[in-house]
Amino acid sequence: MSDNNNAPLLQLDHIGKEFYGNRVLSDISFDIHAGEIIGLVGENGAGKSTLLNILFGMPVIASTGGYEGRLQVDGKNVRFTSPNQALAHGIGMVHQEFSLIPGFTAAENILLNREVLNGSIMNYVFSERVSTLDREAMHNRASTAIHTLGVNINPDMIVSEMPVGYKQFIEIAREIDRKNTRLLFLDEPTAVLTETEAEILLTALKKLAKQGIAIVFISHRLSEVKELCNRVIILRDGRLITDQPAENLSTREIAALMVGRESERKEIIPEFSPEPVKENDINSEIIKPKKKKKKIKPALKVEHLWVDMPGETVRDVSFEVKKGEIFGIGGLAGHGKLGIPNGIMGLYPAGGKVRLFGRSLTLNKPRAALNRKMAFVSEDRRGVGLLLDEPLDWNITFTAMQTQGRFLLGIPYIFQVRNELAMAKEAKKYIEALSIKCTGPNQLAGELSGGNQQKVCLAKAFVLKPNILLICEPTRGIDIGAKSLVLDTLKNYNKENGTTIIITSSELEELRSVCDRVAIVDEGKIAGILPASSPAEDFGMLMMGQTKQANDNEEEEISA
Repeated sequence: MSDNNNAPLLQLDHIGKEFYGNRVLSDISFDIHAGEIIGLVGENGAGKSTLLNILFGMPVIASTGGYEGRLQVDGKNVRFTSPNQALAHGIGMVHQEFSLIPGFTAAENILLNREVLNGSIMNYVFSERVSTLDREAMHNRASTAIHTLGVNINPDMIVSEMPVGYKQFIEIAREIDRKNTRLLFLDEPTAVLTETEAEILLTALKKLAKQGIAIVFISHRLSEVKELCNRVIILRDGRLITDQPAENLSTREIAALMVGRESERKEIIPEFSPEPVKENDINSEIIKPKKKKKKIKPALKVEHLWVDMPGETVRDVSFEVKKGEIFGIGGLAGHGKLGIPNGIMGLYPAGGKVRLFGRSLTLNKPRAALNRKMAFVSEDRRGVGLLLDEPLDWNITFTAMQTQGRFLLGIPYIFQVRNELAMAKEAKKYIEALSIKCTGPNQLAGELSGGNQQKVCLAKAFVLKPNILLICEPTRGIDIGAKSLVLDTLKNYNKENGTTIIITSSELEELRSVCDRVAIVDEGKIAGILPASSPAEDFGMLMMGQTKQANDNEEEEISA
C-alpha cells in the first residue's frame, strides 16, 4: 500500500467478479491516492480490463450480475452503474479501443457534450437548443488540452484523417479537459504510439500527477511502468499478487510475477509437411550434372503502389518478397506502413501493380485477394477483424467457410448448412494452440480481453491455410508471455508450411527478432530495405528520412 498518510482518493475492498460462471476477479483490495501513478500489470485475461470496467461503472458489469466487494471515493461508499456516475466523481477513463467519432474534428471530440455555446436572447424562449457553437472558444480549449500533452495536433483536424497515434492523444485530451478530473484510468495508452510519442506521453502524465491527478496505468511495456509509476500492482488469474513500490522491482521480476511460471510456448500443428526426399532423387542429383538455377518469380511483387488510407497515405512503394520469407514493414506512425497491407487487400482505394507468384492481383477487391489464398490480420481487430457478437468458433471459421466452402454440409450451390462439430473442433484446436483464455468455442468474441481477441484474429488467418499472410501489429495489446507465443507461432508456421509472411509493426525490435528483412517506410515511400541483422542505428537513420538503397543484390536469385 501507499505510504501516503492522507485519506485515499479511491479504495477497493475485496472486489470480485464472475462472468457466466467463470471467475475473473477474486478478493482485490488496494487504494489510490491523489497525485499517485499506479502501474496495473498482468497477462491478458488476468482481469485488468474487468477491474477498470467495475471502477468506471461500465454497463457490462451491471448487466452481468454486478460485482462483489466495496468501493469508496473520499471515504464514502459508491457503486457506479454507469460511466456518468464515475465522471461526476472526477474519474475518467481512456479505453484500449478508441471511442472517437470519425467525422468530427479533434476539438469536437474533446468537448463532446461539453460544447461551448454562443448565448442569445432566444435562449430564454427556446432554451439552449437554439444556441450555436462558439467555434473559437472550442478551438482554444481543445488546443490547451492537446498542448498539455506536449503534442502539436490541429484541433480542427478530422479524426478519420489522423494517424492512430494522434487519435490516442485526442482520447486522453478529452479526459483532461474535464475540469473535475481527479483520477484517470489509462488502458494500454502507448500500445499504438511510436517510441518518441510514448516518451512525450509519459512526460505529460508525470506533469498531470504533479498537479494532483491520480493515474492508473495499464501497459505491457514494463520499461514504461518502471519509468513512470510510483507503485506496481500485479494481477494474475484474477488475483492480486503484489502491491509494492516500483523501485523495489526490476522488469524481470515484474514479468516473473505476472506469469508465475515459465511461458508455455505451444506450436500449431502444421497443416501440411513437405514430402520427404526419395533416395532415388538423391542418387539422381549426384549422377546428373548441376544445371544453372533459373530465377524464380517472387511470391509478392509490388510496383509503384499508392494507397489513399487516411492518416497512412502510401505515395509510391515498390518492393519484392521472396517465397517463404518473413518480411517486415516498419516506420513511424502516420508515414504509410499500415496503408501498404490495407491497400494490397483492397480495404482502401489503391493503384499501381501487385503480382502474386507472377500473376497480377486485382486491386480494390478484397475477395480477389482472398481467392488468391491471401490472409489478412488487421490492426483494427474490433472494427475489421472480429464479429464481436458471434461465438469464437464462428469467428475462427467464418472466412474459410465463406471463401473456401469449408465447414459446410450439403450440396454446394443447392443446400448447405454449417458443420457445427467441425467448427467447434477447429476452434478448440486454435484455442489450445494459442492459449486463448475463454470459456470455450461458444463464448462471444466481444467478451474476451483485447489480447485474446488478437489471438482469435490470428487463428482465423491460420485456418485459411494461406500462401501469403499479411499481419498488422500482431502483438498490440498482448502481454509479455503471449507476445513470445505469438511470434514463435508465426516463425514455426512459416518454417513448417513455407508460408510467406509480411508483418507490419510499430515495434522495430519485434520485427528484427522475427523477420528476414525489414523495409522502413518514410513519408509514404520505402526509405530502405535492410537485413534484420543490421544495426538498429541503420534502421533509425531510415526512419529519420535518410533514404538508403536496399542492401539486397538485385542480381541475387530469389529462392523458392
